[in-house]
This record gives sequence, C-alpha cells and structure tokens, in this order.
Amino acid sequence: MTAPVFVVDQLPQGPGFVLDGPEGRHAVSVKRLRAGEDVVLTDGRGRWAEGVVTAAEGKDRLTVGGLETVHEEPSAAARITVVQALPKGDRGELAVETMTETGVDAIVPWQAARCITQWKGERGLKSLAKWRATAREAGKQSRRVRFPDVADAATTRQVAALLATADFAAVLHEDRDHPSEPLATVPLPAEGEIVLVVGPEGGVSPEELAVFAEAGARICRLGRSVLRTSTAGTAATALLLGRTGRWS
Repeated sequence: MTAPVFVVDQLPQGPGFVLDGPEGRHAVSVKRLRAGEDVVLTDGRGRWAEGVVTAAEGKDRLTVGGLETVHEEPSAAARITVVQALPKGDRGELAVETMTETGVDAIVPWQAARCITQWKGERGLKSLAKWRATAREAGKQSRRVRFPDVADAATTRQVAALLATADFAAVLHEDRDHPSEPLATVPLPAEGEIVLVVGPEGGVSPEELAVFAEAGARICRLGRSVLRTSTAGTAATALLLGRTGRWS
C-alpha cells in the first residue's frame, strides 16, 4: 500500500519536521502511525516529499524525518475541468469526492436554471467551503499531490466564457431534439484545456444550450443510460483520462 498523504502549508526542507494540529491528529489518532512508517507530505499544489516517522507523541504530534528532497508533479498536458450543476442535498459532495478520486483537475460549481439547490448568502459560502474541504480530503485519500481547484460558483454567462477559451468544450446532454456526439469518439486535443459541463437533474435548458453552443461547446453523450448529475462528471472524467493517455 502506498504511504498516506498529509497536507502542509509549506513543505519543509531539512532533517526533521513536526506534523501537528488536525493533520497530526489524523496521523496519530486515526491512522495510528508509528516510528518507521512512511508518509508523504504535500502542499496539494504538486509539491511533495517522502519521509519516515521518527516519533509519535500524544494524540496529535508526529515527527517526520528524511524530507531533504522535495519533488514536483508537473501539470497535466490535457487539463480537465468539470462544470458541475448544483445537485440536491449531499450529492454535491459525492460528485466532488468521486471526481477528485478519479483525477479531475478543476471543478466549477454552476447555478443552472433548473437547479433546485440555490447557493445564496451564508448558505452558499458554507456549501462552497464543504466542496473545497471534500476535494482536499478526497485528494489525500486517493494519494494525490495536486488537488483539484474548486472555483467560486459560476453563472451561465461565466461558464460560457470559460467554454469559449477552452481547447475542447462539451456539454453532456441527451435529447432527441438536439443531436449529440459520443464523448468516447469525439476528437480531443493532445494538450490544453478540456472543459465539460454536467447539467442538473432536470437537464440543461434550451436557452443554456444555445448560449453554450454559441461559445463553441459541442453537445455530447456518454452512452445509452442516463446518469445522475452527481455521477456523470466522474464517468466522463474517467473516459477523458483514458482517452488523453493519463491513465496509460
């Protein structure tokens, strides 16, 4: 099994480092790490270092040695962003969790016209904070050292602007009145920004489709079955990671 990952604000460079606070508590009290076990420290932005536990003290203090070499994971040549319409309840966190574990690079919450959930005021700030915390924890769980960016909630016009600057842009949509292409075979760039829009349970509205098409997005489908909004982004991310060679 690969070494567990813990997040630090700034990677240390030296013979020893004390991991304390919430991360230290997780390492000592939850993971129950002891001297001699391997760990990975990361800033979540691609920089990481391997170390060995030299001591575990109390309930939240871990001393790590052997951190002299700091590595950096390069950004992917083909970067995948999923624009995720806001699902109901905790299905938003589920979408963020599974997309992060799969390997998405960025997530943009989208307040689509047919979303039942509304991010307004304090509630919106709390929901966004939950999405970002979920991405961080899922990044650690899946042993990533470059966590996905979770942007501020976007309007339809802001999403359209993002699509217009992408090297490949698509909207997942299944409607007999709007011919779609299979995402499994549509031509993809070898590098650059790939942006995919996942609509709400009620689907992307005709007005939104028109705005996105004008911005250059293609209308695509995953397969014969219709997925929930909280799982479609994960399935699409896996497909794109395979097609762009990142899973080879």
